[in-house]
Amino acid sequence: MVADAQNSGPARRNPDGRSSAQERTLRFEAHFTKYAEGSVLVSTGNTRVLCTASIEEKVPDWMAGKGKGWITAEYSMLPRATHTRSRREREKVSGRTHEIQRLIGRALRSMIDPALLGERQILVDCDVLQADGGTRTASITGACVAVSIAVQKLLKDGKLKQSPIVDTVAAVSVGIKNGQALVDLDYEEDSSCEVDMNFVVTGKGQFVEIQGTAEKVSFSREQMNLMTDGAVAALERVREKQLQAIREAT
Repeated sequence: MVADAQNSGPARRNPDGRSSAQERTLRFEAHFTKYAEGSVLVSTGNTRVLCTASIEEKVPDWMAGKGKGWITAEYSMLPRATHTRSRREREKVSGRTHEIQRLIGRALRSMIDPALLGERQILVDCDVLQADGGTRTASITGACVAVSIAVQKLLKDGKLKQSPIVDTVAAVSVGIKNGQALVDLDYEEDSSCEVDMNFVVTGKGQFVEIQGTAEKVSFSREQMNLMTDGAVAALERVREKQLQAIREAT
């Protein structure tokens, strides 16, 4: 339970009426595209991200001959995914996009044993169709499902004898607003919160990455613990939905 750092009990939040500890409604639509080895449309609240996983039977040149596989990711946002139209990143990727791509890649590499993947690469594309906060966390959560589906295809086709997947991975944002710890921030909460954090956690409860910034005021150890506890509890529920989506898809 995530409660006010100074008051007991979870607060309600408007306009959707969730408790401070409650994540947004999460849905996965697997096999959303026809040609990718793994694909899923992930929806969290009003955020929609299409995650596709493509298999290449080769690795980057710097990994050749090592007998290990690789996962990398690209992230982009459609021009009208937000309230106003943004320009496409045609020639140069922005610093924000580059940072998010690297985050997604690091998260996904935590879920596989590269030696069992063999010398092949999984390329993940995360395309934001509609943004209402938490696009990077939704990308990680959905991409985990897409990669799992792609790996199942490799197993079905006889290209792998053993699954390289060792765990799941998911992510969620948590913030402080008006002294209250809120789980899974939508755009309005994210743009107005005092503290903004992203937690990337494996299914076994191991932390892959924690990103945190005091946007307006600094935060206490007690508030840090509240945000951490809220993220871990939410991601346990997210993992169950991921596993269910993977079972149904494969």
